[in-house]
Amino acid sequence: MADIVLVHGLWNRGWAMAPMAKRLRRLGHHVSVFSYPTRAADLDGHADALHDFLLRNPSRELHLVGHSMGGLVILAMLSRYADLPPGRVVLMGTPVKGSAVVRRLAKLPGLGCIIGKARENLRVGFRYSPVGRETGMIRGTRPFGLGRIAGRQDEANDGSILVSETELEGLQDTVELQVAHSEMLVSTQVVAQVEHFLLTGRFRKDT
Repeated sequence: MADIVLVHGLWNRGWAMAPMAKRLRRLGHHVSVFSYPTRAADLDGHADALHDFLLRNPSRELHLVGHSMGGLVILAMLSRYADLPPGRVVLMGTPVKGSAVVRRLAKLPGLGCIIGKARENLRVGFRYSPVGRETGMIRGTRPFGLGRIAGRQDEANDGSILVSETELEGLQDTVELQVAHSEMLVSTQVVAQVEHFLLTGRFRKDT
């Protein structure tokens, strides 16, 4: 059986992935959660820490699931290391083109320090999905969340991340769900799609 490692996003720690981890375990999967201080290091530092975490828990097959900035950490790690077991990757609302909301929030009085080094991490862009790993992207389309503070968004979005900011060349599959950015962490629909992609390399299109 493959191992599944969940990686959370900005302003969260490992506890944020607990609902998803619990549901995946109930489905019979072996799941662990990587927790890291999202505002305290650059993306390469987080990537190195994730790599160290994975090496401490060796497996024959390894699937990686990242929410928001957690997906960037996964992509950065895979771009730096090629010594990991095979497996698939699911990104959930990951701003691979950078985040306009974070750029706007960073300019607001008092919020720059709250974002910390994640300000730069969420400006990092990726053009291609990881070589040799089937990668899927879950995109939320319910516009409810922190993004409202940063001003109106005229494009399709999940309340924090624009759908256009999740576009990545080489994706195996994508799916759009009526969930907001933070809802992805607790949605049973999202868990079902994550599991289906990890098992088959495709998302379900009948839900």
